[in-house]
Amino acid sequence: MTKIATLFFTFFICSNLISQEKSDPKTQPTNFLSKSYYSINFGGIFYPFSNQNLIDGYTTETFSRNYFSGRMLLGYKIQPNLAVQFGTMRPAEWFKYDNVNNIGYDRSVWINAWSLSIKKNISLNKKLSVYGETGIANVTRVGFSINEKVIYSDTRFASLLYGFGLNYKLNDKFRLNLNGTFLPKSVKENQPSISQASVGFEYHIQKLPIETVGKYERNGYFFPENTIQIGYGTSKIGFGVNRFFGMSLKVGNFESFGIPVFWVGEVKAENSFSVTYQRLAFRTEKIFSLDWGISVTAINTEATREKVLAFSIFPTIRFYLMRRKDFDMYTNYSLIGPTLLTKDNLDNLNTGPKITYQDMMGLGIFFGKKRKYNAELRIMHYSNGNIFTQNAGVAVPIQFTFGKTF
Repeated sequence: MTKIATLFFTFFICSNLISQEKSDPKTQPTNFLSKSYYSINFGGIFYPFSNQNLIDGYTTETFSRNYFSGRMLLGYKIQPNLAVQFGTMRPAEWFKYDNVNNIGYDRSVWINAWSLSIKKNISLNKKLSVYGETGIANVTRVGFSINEKVIYSDTRFASLLYGFGLNYKLNDKFRLNLNGTFLPKSVKENQPSISQASVGFEYHIQKLPIETVGKYERNGYFFPENTIQIGYGTSKIGFGVNRFFGMSLKVGNFESFGIPVFWVGEVKAENSFSVTYQRLAFRTEKIFSLDWGISVTAINTEATREKVLAFSIFPTIRFYLMRRKDFDMYTNYSLIGPTLLTKDNLDNLNTGPKITYQDMMGLGIFFGKKRKYNAELRIMHYSNGNIFTQNAGVAVPIQFTFGKTF
């Protein structure tokens, strides 16, 4: 269910971006985009795992819990106060059973939920509204084994998801959220209930007045219509950046130093080579743009030197951090780009189905006369987002890319 929903949402978004006529001003969002929003939320997640979830004969006296979690959503407004939402909810770190049976075994339980839901807002006044949400979630749990004996089994199942909260409208674009999200326990799947309390925001894309569109088009800020890039990366520089943004970098006494906004992966790329094309779909006055792109990436794995190709289509959001006379600096971020891998098992690890997803994050500049050239540092990741229990993930370390705009 979730895999189909992911493909549908991503291709629906990309097809709407691609179908925008070349003559249309890129500062005016399409009808589809003008009814869309994204939501980013952080807070605490709670699931009462206990020894009762383990098979007989295995227990621990202590557990390691990190309650910090996030939920990210893409929404489309069917009506002004009725929307369909697609997204994911997961903890920053996995729940851990410490020192199982007092013989030194520490084991983690991975939990992840992708959801498709309907959200209904009820206005209390011009600024404040309450909402209710209901839908279905694809819950994936990766348990653990000891000496090849399954102590807590893997599972994947459909679950009811429901929630409620408050929205406070700051302006036409931004709303603040206070959320409660719940998934009931499943006796059949030996899965405790999941609940999350979070705060965050929604950003709603808006149609602009004609005079504003013209003003933005003539303001002189550079946004490339088309960009083609060639990139190369090697594991000789390490995976420190990937681990930092995956909050898994070991620094001193910290086992999980960093920022939880990206992922690493068990399969490590020894080297990689990419060809990427991106096209502008929408931009604001100065800071933000939305592109769609396609890419081909060749990877040699680190452990067994396997060769694999990744064919991807993806959306990219770009934020311009600095605009100067000689260059424009930006950061970009791309999620859930549908990808075909030519192999589904790498380095003797099960990476799940060949149809998977590409994630990408980078920092770059446009430079030269008329900003004809581009240089970028990026990290990449391939996985199915724990939609399936088999999800080793592929980590691609920093790629150095050079590009040409036209």
